[in-house]
Amino acid sequence: MRIVMNFRKLYNFLRDLNTEGNNNKEWMDAHRDYYQQVREEFIAFLQEVNDALVEIDTNYQHTSVRDSIMRINNNRMFHPDKPIYKDHFAALLDVNPKTADFFFTLGLRESFLATGLHRPEKEVLGSIREEIDYSAEEFQDIVNDEKFKAVFDSFMDDKKLKNPPKGYTADHPMIEYLKHKNFVVKRDLTQKQVINTDFKQVIIETYEAARPFREFLNRSIEGIPMDRS
Repeated sequence: MRIVMNFRKLYNFLRDLNTEGNNNKEWMDAHRDYYQQVREEFIAFLQEVNDALVEIDTNYQHTSVRDSIMRINNNRMFHPDKPIYKDHFAALLDVNPKTADFFFTLGLRESFLATGLHRPEKEVLGSIREEIDYSAEEFQDIVNDEKFKAVFDSFMDDKKLKNPPKGYTADHPMIEYLKHKNFVVKRDLTQKQVINTDFKQVIIETYEAARPFREFLNRSIEGIPMDRS
């Protein structure tokens, strides 16, 4: 039997979980069936998306969707003040150590689709900057394309460098891009957009719009060993 995702239920679950007094193990244990139902629906939806992206892009990395979902528990080892559970569901698709990722967050404070390389290590970041420097016109064409601009709201905030990175001058024509430490573009979503029945098409449209950007990044880091641990 085909499982159909009810995103309204997903948001309702997150609201219930994050209602004052509920974000604790006792509440979660008492509502484990509720959580598992929402999670299984989300997995089924991600499988539909995964299968659709495999069809449209031969370079897409087929993903084990059960493994793609982020834990709903916060990591409190380094952030002990955070609540036990998150206020969002998240998943990472197209996971390949040498390519840009495709990322979902559906939550109470924000929902978005994002793609790119998040906080790449020094060697990878340097290679991306070199490719932007070498292929500046091509990169400009990608990020200024009307379809791209219509879909993506911004580069994900990453506290850009205040000064030019080593080897580049302040008057470099691409300096504002070269200052990035994070090469991820983001499409913000309203809950209404997510709940709408054409949400899968929104995801496919987003992925398609990002393909030139993703291909540029992938080309720039090809052959570089990457540590995603």
